[in-house]
Amino acid sequence: MNTDGLDPRRTWWVPAVTAPTRNWEGAPGCRRGARFLVDDQTLRPTRDHAVPFGTRSECLQWIMAHRLELTRALPGAQVRPVELARWMLGLD
Repeated sequence: MNTDGLDPRRTWWVPAVTAPTRNWEGAPGCRRGARFLVDDQTLRPTRDHAVPFGTRSECLQWIMAHRLELTRALPGAQVRPVELARWMLGLD
């Protein structure tokens, strides 16, 4: 994800997921608790490709609009909106 063009004065939101188990089906080979962003094109876990949203509400709307596909692609995990800066720092 290229964050160079993002306004650093704003809070950016991204859909994120945490691996519920070791070697999780959504990301084979991962450890339990591994953190991922959700790729907006493939709806799969990623560490470097996600579209940031300007508000938490917009991010939630995207998650809700894709909830069936996300449930299939990310079995057993909960997708939630997180602040991009906090996610990048490992705080969320």
